Amino acid sequence: MTAQQPSAPAPAKTRHSHSGVTHVKERLEGNFTVISNELLQHPELSSTARGIGSYIQSLPEGAPVGIKALAEQLPEGEIRIASALRELEKYGFHLRTKERLPSGQVVTRTFAYNRPRRAVVEAARGPRADARPKAPVPPKAPVPPKAPKAVRKESELLAGLRAHDSRLLLSERDVLRLTPAVSGWLERGVPPTAVVRVLTTDLPRDPIKHPAAFLAHRLASQLPPALPAPAPRDKPVSARPDPLQNCEGCERAFRSARPGRCRDCRARSGRAA
Repeated sequence: MTAQQPSAPAPAKTRHSHSGVTHVKERLEGNFTVISNELLQHPELSSTARGIGSYIQSLPEGAPVGIKALAEQLPEGEIRIASALRELEKYGFHLRTKERLPSGQVVTRTFAYNRPRRAVVEAARGPRADARPKAPVPPKAPVPPKAPKAVRKESELLAGLRAHDSRLLLSERDVLRLTPAVSGWLERGVPPTAVVRVLTTDLPRDPIKHPAAFLAHRLASQLPPALPAPAPRDKPVSARPDPLQNCEGCERAFRSARPGRCRDCRARSGRAA
């Protein structure tokens, strides 16, 4: 019998492509590490951070991964390793916490994540559009009701007194309090210019300590009487003129309620008689 020759190992699987990388993959039975593409292809991590993160993923449980320990194992210096660890912490692949042991000693505990922590990813992305709290709508300022036109005219009259004499400066409260008194003058037919003249002429030379009280006294003491009501007319006066008539003597037109002779013809008839 012919001895059976040992079978040759199965060739490695290859995938051919026209351009770019061609992967030659062999089945690994041991001494390998599964690393997430989220770490290896992270768009924000530097190449140093990706490499050191992958190296930490390959270490056994409990291996020291401090800056000095990694600097002894890797060609990068402590400054580049510290910067890479900060990047890994920023994007949720690394976490270092301080813990106090029962003996009182404080140690650093390190957690390495094969996928970024969800809380860190969501914080980097920001709140979702539907989860963002709506900004509170500020309450609209109450719109004060507009004062009637007559009240505005009286308020402007009182506020403008200071232009005639600075001692007649009134507060807004004083203007509101004196407005009804000014209305009484205007209702009696006194024009606003006359009211201003009464309040600003013959002022005392001494300082006016209380201008509102001074003006209130003048408005009350010098209030004119109301105008008398107009007398009713017995017969309404017609505004239409008399119609035109043709004179019977000279044919000249003249105005008269009845036809007849004009005034000159009547005068001549009277002289002839």
